[in-house]
Formats: sequence, C-alpha cells, structure tokens
Amino acid sequence: MDFKPANNIQDLQYFGEFGGVNPSISDSSTYTFLEAKTMFDTFEGNTDGCYLYSRHTSPSNLYLGEALAAMEGTETANVAGSGMGAITPTILQICGAGDHIVSSRTIYGGTYAFLKNFTPRMGIETSFVNITKLDIVEAAINKNTKMIYCETVSNPLLEVADIKGLSALAKKYDLQLVVDNTFSPLSISPAQLGADVVIHSLTKFINGSSDTMGGVVCASADFINSQKSVIDGASMLLGSSMDSLRSSSILKNMRTLHIRMKQHSKNATYLAEKFEADGLKTVYPGLKSHPSHEIFKSIMNKEYGYGGMLTIDAGSLEKANALMELMQERNLGYLAVSLGFYKTLFSAPSTSTSSEIPEDEQVEMGLTDGLIRFSIGLDNDIERTYEMMKTCMLEVDVLKEKVLA
Repeated sequence: MDFKPANNIQDLQYFGEFGGVNPSISDSSTYTFLEAKTMFDTFEGNTDGCYLYSRHTSPSNLYLGEALAAMEGTETANVAGSGMGAITPTILQICGAGDHIVSSRTIYGGTYAFLKNFTPRMGIETSFVNITKLDIVEAAINKNTKMIYCETVSNPLLEVADIKGLSALAKKYDLQLVVDNTFSPLSISPAQLGADVVIHSLTKFINGSSDTMGGVVCASADFINSQKSVIDGASMLLGSSMDSLRSSSILKNMRTLHIRMKQHSKNATYLAEKFEADGLKTVYPGLKSHPSHEIFKSIMNKEYGYGGMLTIDAGSLEKANALMELMQERNLGYLAVSLGFYKTLFSAPSTSTSSEIPEDEQVEMGLTDGLIRFSIGLDNDIERTYEMMKTCMLEVDVLKEKVLA
C-alpha cells in the first residue's frame, strides 16, 4: 500500500496562540459570540470556525480529530470520551427501529453486550456470525440489514477480517461497513480498504499510557456532521464528549505511535514464534499458522508489523490464573485488562473482557477458559523477557512435556 499514515500525522502543523509548538488547550466549556446572529447560525450548523459549547466540539478536540482522520485517511473524525462513546452513537446513527446488523461473533464484550442486550430495546436486531467466512456473512444479510460490524483484529481471538471482501459485500447490498481498528492502528488502514466508518478506543495503543479514556469515529464529513447535529445527532445528543485536556494529552502521545507500534509488533512477533516453537497453542497474525495470516499480510502497512496482541492457551483457568499471578510477581507485566501500555498486560478474557458473552457462545467461538490475552509491552530486552516467561510457564506446568524433557 502507498498510504503512509504516520507521514500524514507528521505533516500536520499546529501553533499555539502564543507561538507554542503545541496547540493551546481550549480550557472552556462554552464560547462567547460578538453577535447574536452568529450564535443562531452556529446552532443551525452554518458557521465554520465558531465554537458553541464543548459537548459539540472544541478546538482541542478538532486538532485531535484532524490527526486521527489523517492517520486513517478519512475526510474527518469526531472524538469521544471513551471507546464505547464512539461505538454506540455510530451504531445508533446508522440503525433505528426495525433495522438489522450483521456483526462478527468475536468482538469486545462491551460491544457484544450493547448489540445483544441493549439495542433490541430499540427494535434493532443483530446476527452474530463468523466474520472470516464471507459466504456466512452474506447469508446473514436480509432486507432490513443496514450495517456490517467487525473488528479488524478481533478481541480476544485475534481473528482477522477481510476488509476488502466485506467492503464488496457492503457495497453490493448498500450497507455501511463499520470497523473497529483498536487492535491494529497504523498496521492496517480499513478506510483505505473500503470501510465506511473506522472506530478506535483511544484508551489503548493510540494514547499508550493507560491514563486516559477516549474514542474516535473516522468517516466522511457528511457522516460526522450527522453525528454532531444538534437536531438528531447521536454523538451530540448522547453526550459522549471528550474533555479538551484529555484530547490535548492524546494528541501529544500520538507523535510516538509509529515508534511504539513497531516495538510492540517486534516484541510480540519474537514471543509468538518462541511460544509456538515451545509447543504452546499460540495465536498471532504474524505466525504462518494463523488462519488469516495471508489476508493480514496482503492488507497491512508492512513497516508497523502484525501488532502487539497475542494469545496462548494455558490449558485451564486454574493454570492461566496461576501463570498470570506469577508473571506479575516477577515484574513481567500486570494482570490487568486493556492494552497498549508500555508494560505487558495479560488477562483471561473468558472471565474478564468477554465475560458478557454467554458460556455456550464462548465455547462455540473457541474461547476457552485457559486462554490468556497478552498485550505485549515495549521491553528493550525481549529475549530476557521470554526466558523469564518460560521459567514461569515451567513452574506452573503450562509448557508441554517435550519442553521439560
């Protein structure tokens, strides 16, 4: 691909109001007008460059949105106070009573719960399918379908969506393809592959320091403007706004995203190859054994690698918990949800981030009790990290007998 997302971010230039190299933070919830008519025009959405109220937008939020739109290659973007604050208004902006969604069966637990348990109250139904099988996706589409929803790399099973194939289906049936790209910023650019809307939880890799929640919707100007409408915009009316201080902080951290993603990917690739060679059941898109390895390889921005997420199966929840507790004790990372931190984070999704999914559905999709999801950190000496992790695995008896021999 010729698309260079980090260059697009780098080429943006901002000056603070006093000439600062960082844009000034708009530390105001409301904005003054010199003329009453300008306020009226702004409420009507007819005046560019005028700010009304921070729930609608702010200069700081627009700066961050512009950088994220440049990263994904969309016309514009709208930031929100959390990942779910980006996901839920997007779904509700597109779908209403009587509409239908085709969604990947393996998605973040919060998104699953929203589609499975909450949107039916509004008359919106969802079919959960194996998103990697295009024939199954197409068979699930009906006359009421408005959207195909997926994650580029799914949480937690790391299934890879064929964005090009899904885009062709969406266009064939006049649907919106909405893609959550939280696990693979920079590595994959869904909008360049045909996605209509790209969502991120900024809380994760993009911010990178586990100190701020945030979300973003990257899309066409028409779609973003519809979300921000004071008349019927889901983002505006549901109030999923981001604070200007937080958006300013995330914008600063975005400047190192390309460096961080390369290191996350390098370290995850090293560990995944070692774990698989040791006989562990390891899932990572960079492994040739991954069912969608070739798809990922064909759509990736190669310089950023295959991402920082991998899973192993410890065999049982008891062993998974014991291993995670021991690794935390040995300072190899934190037993914590979320991802994208400088330290490695690990958790058992079946009892944490995917616990909203019923047990029978977890079994059907292949989510086992012993599965451990790793967000691999920025360790400088990844070889040492591997040796220490291997020692922990041997102590907990996670590695196969051939390793012990």
